[in-house]
Amino acid sequence: MTDFTKEYKPIAEKFALSGEVTDICLYGEGHINVTMLVTTDKKRYIMQKINTRVFPDTDALMRNICYVTEFLSSQGVETLNVIKTKDGAAYLKGKDCYRVYDFIENTVTYQTVTDKEVFKNSGKAFGEFQNYLAAFNASLLSETIARFHDTPKRFGDFKAALAADSMGRAKECGKEIDFILSRADTYSAVAEGLKDGSLPLRVTHNDTKLNNILMDADTHKARAVIDLDTIMPGSMLYDFGDSIRFGASTAAEDEKDLDKVHFSVEYFKAYAEGYVGAVKNSITEKEAELLPYGAYLMTMECGMRFLADYLSGDTYFATKYEGHNLVRCRTQLKLAGEMEQKFGETKKIIADILAK
Repeated sequence: MTDFTKEYKPIAEKFALSGEVTDICLYGEGHINVTMLVTTDKKRYIMQKINTRVFPDTDALMRNICYVTEFLSSQGVETLNVIKTKDGAAYLKGKDCYRVYDFIENTVTYQTVTDKEVFKNSGKAFGEFQNYLAAFNASLLSETIARFHDTPKRFGDFKAALAADSMGRAKECGKEIDFILSRADTYSAVAEGLKDGSLPLRVTHNDTKLNNILMDADTHKARAVIDLDTIMPGSMLYDFGDSIRFGASTAAEDEKDLDKVHFSVEYFKAYAEGYVGAVKNSITEKEAELLPYGAYLMTMECGMRFLADYLSGDTYFATKYEGHNLVRCRTQLKLAGEMEQKFGETKKIIADILAK
């Protein structure tokens, strides 16, 4: 038995596991929580040490996850299954907090978008996830990260960072600052729609990356949506938009050569075919109309967050070199600019999908 197993076995044994723990090892590529694979003589589990700095209200975090997974399970949807402690709690409280899920066997994840079909399948998976939860009362969920996708608030944070200019960096990025400031009147449509009720409050995943979908190892079709830590009430435009921001770019988020950075309408169409095809019976007319805008909004929001962090001395996002956040900002603004130019095309794509 390894020292790692010996260290964590007493923690794992506080959960209602089936069988005797035989091995525990680190697992996956996550950056927030510490994830471990727990093997017993009967089955396998995922155990996570929860990052309570990022998620200080662990009760609310786990309550959200239990609400959503139990609702999905009641509809026969494959999802994460929370294994309770031997005392019947959803997680183990203490100086460090831990939770356990069943390990979903015979699945794989993709770290990057490899082709349009994979991206379309991911759109279908997140669309079905949204569709299954359309009947769930999203107001029951807590905001585990307050005002996470409140773009007007993020814009306010950006302006505050610009006004402070604590590192004297504003002079290096006048073009980017002007780009963000000149679009001040484009940031509030979703926040206002949620406030006045013209956009429905929905369950949102808020981290719709490709690697948060478990694909069947044999069929390569989606089995389950995972990483539910950022499940919160919000708008479907957030989830759709962030997927497009990430997956419909022709380059990495920190590509220095902006000539390589473009918004791919082809990839937008592929994802939209999967996503909108899944939600077409639950999406509202206004949501459908704003889907291309949602992609623009999430990209602009990300860009202004990168730039605000750069102006403030890189205190939030991990960086690998000086100027990393400015490079990231520039890719996002390049994408957002191209999204603006192609609103006509992308709106027609959504309309054509809904008309089928």
